[in-house]
Amino acid sequence: MASGEDRITVLEELVAHQGRVIEDLSGELAEQWKVIEQMRKKLDRLTERLLDLEEQALEAPAVTRPPHY
Repeated sequence: MASGEDRITVLEELVAHQGRVIEDLSGELAEQWKVIEQMRKKLDRLTERLLDLEEQALEAPAVTRPPHY
């Protein structure tokens, strides 16, 4: 059986490794959040443009018969 000191060393290594993994995941999460925010802003701009185009399409003059009919 491993001595108490060996067990503590193994646990410290495990904690250090898990701490590093948590830091890496936190960094990745922060980067993904930035990407999501950029995409959300683009989506908002595109939605606004689409709504503007729809409004312009609705404002088009009605199709009328030419005078020679």
